[in-house]
Amino acid sequence: MKTKITELLNIEYPIIQGGMAWVAEHHLAAAVSKAGGLGLIGGANAPAEVVRDEIKKAREITDKPIGVNVMLMSPHADEVAQVVVEEKIPIVTTGAGDPSKYMDLWKGADIKVIPVVASVALAKRMEKYGASAVVAEGMESGGHIGELTTMTLVPQVVDAVEIPVIAAGGIGDGRGFAAAMMLGASAVQMGTRFVAADESIVHENYKEKLIKARDIDSDVTGRSHGHPVRSLKNKMTREYVKLEAGGASFEELEYLTLGALRKAVVDGDVVNGTVMAGQIAGLVKKRQSCEEIILEIMKEAKELLGNKDFI
Repeated sequence: MKTKITELLNIEYPIIQGGMAWVAEHHLAAAVSKAGGLGLIGGANAPAEVVRDEIKKAREITDKPIGVNVMLMSPHADEVAQVVVEEKIPIVTTGAGDPSKYMDLWKGADIKVIPVVASVALAKRMEKYGASAVVAEGMESGGHIGELTTMTLVPQVVDAVEIPVIAAGGIGDGRGFAAAMMLGASAVQMGTRFVAADESIVHENYKEKLIKARDIDSDVTGRSHGHPVRSLKNKMTREYVKLEAGGASFEELEYLTLGALRKAVVDGDVVNGTVMAGQIAGLVKKRQSCEEIILEIMKEAKELLGNKDFI
């Protein structure tokens, strides 16, 4: 399927893997790109040399385009911004902040910059600064979220900007893909579906909890201090919600979640760790390779959309 995004990024299928902290490392990114989508290495809070090493390892697996997600709140963001230039990364996505300070650097290196946005205003601002596209991410997604749903955000962003729009949040199969395209998107970004992929290094306990999840099994914590996060319900989220309702301080709540994502992803502690996942968790019913996931989604979507392109 040809779209503005497949042409822009030189990829076969308009499917982008989310740059998830602790999850989006070289095995997953390379597998997605090798299968024809765009894999992303998640910079998260990692030091620059760790990101560089991940890039090199991914390139040992595939020569297809691979991108990096730069988490702008990271204390290492300045160094990571330079590394993607030095390593000639073709595509950068950004989250948790304003990438405008790096735009000249990246554009000068011919890097396609694709910020993740949660509002029309931010999308327009990113276009003004020279973004090549934007990811319009609805609150159905896992991890840090905004306030608007994908169904309402995507068409409004599409109407507001001239650059291509990538839809994210609540997309986990061909039906969601097709719906996003009908809303005007040129591609989709998915995270939760790829967490359970064979190539994902996420602990088996995490994958099992995701596969067993129901439609109502995600919850949002952190709204009281302006940093809402969606994850699967467990002992930790219940305690967090209880403390939040009782007016606990930001520091007390942060202490509760300190290292909690790593605890779940790496150690497999899905009781006390943060099991980030979107509302489509209930759609994830089996383990598949990245290639199987992408081909299954594209087959279903093409049948629904009549095999047409979206240039």
